[in-house]
Amino acid sequence: MSDLAIRNWFIIPTIVFLIVFNIFPLLYSLVYSFTDYRASMNDPVNFVGLQNYRELLADEYIWNNFTLTAKYVIVSVAGQVIVGFGAALLLNRAIPAKGLLTTLMMLPMMMCMAVVGLFWQLLYNPSWGIVNYLLFTDGKEWLSDPDWALYAVAITDIWMWSPFVMLLSLAGLSAIPSSLYEAAAIDRASRWFVFRNITLPLVSPLLLIAVIFRTMEAFKTFDIAYVMTSMDETELAAIRLYKMAFNEWQTGRSCAMAYIMLLAVLAITNVYVKYLNKLKER
Repeated sequence: MSDLAIRNWFIIPTIVFLIVFNIFPLLYSLVYSFTDYRASMNDPVNFVGLQNYRELLADEYIWNNFTLTAKYVIVSVAGQVIVGFGAALLLNRAIPAKGLLTTLMMLPMMMCMAVVGLFWQLLYNPSWGIVNYLLFTDGKEWLSDPDWALYAVAITDIWMWSPFVMLLSLAGLSAIPSSLYEAAAIDRASRWFVFRNITLPLVSPLLLIAVIFRTMEAFKTFDIAYVMTSMDETELAAIRLYKMAFNEWQTGRSCAMAYIMLLAVLAITNVYVKYLNKLKER
């Protein structure tokens, strides 16, 4: 068997798999987004053009969902970057049991998101949760408080995904030549000068990649928020999409909302990628 035949035997099944399970559902749902289709009814499907998109973009309730999602993304991703990068700086040195410590810190992101949500729901419990005990806020219902519920969910996401940022930051820190730090030490540069002019600029490309991935995932957050609380104050765009599709059976409209979310994520990602390319050119 020739090398070309072997290559085709590996590539063709992959292409077929992608078409059947990725591209076909994508195009199928795109067609439905221009109709009034409801999966719970056998009525004929009518083409409505851009009506679903116009109604969604004019709906104040939908805009509120996207506003909450944007706030959640900012808090969650910023927290993950601060905690993850800080942990990477602490681990980027010779310390006892460094490998074991790094492995233990990676455990949260290996867990099921629904399980993490249920676990933190117990921690926030007003009767026996350890959060109230540690913060001396006896009986405070974090997940039922309209002012704190979204932040409580974001803290859970930060706890779970900070190790991802930590890993990428560690990869960037370990790639920095030690000669740069030695030269800075000879010049008696301050720690802040070293961090601002050596560490941060050289790690920033990988750090920005982590931000891109985490922003995309945070924008689509469903599991943790849905499991932990069902308040309107924590109804993110993905939860509204789920309710629209499977509780209200507005299939065509939910497909339109899914594509609005897709376009929003692509727009945000495009901004990040352009900035990343500028960093690489420096």
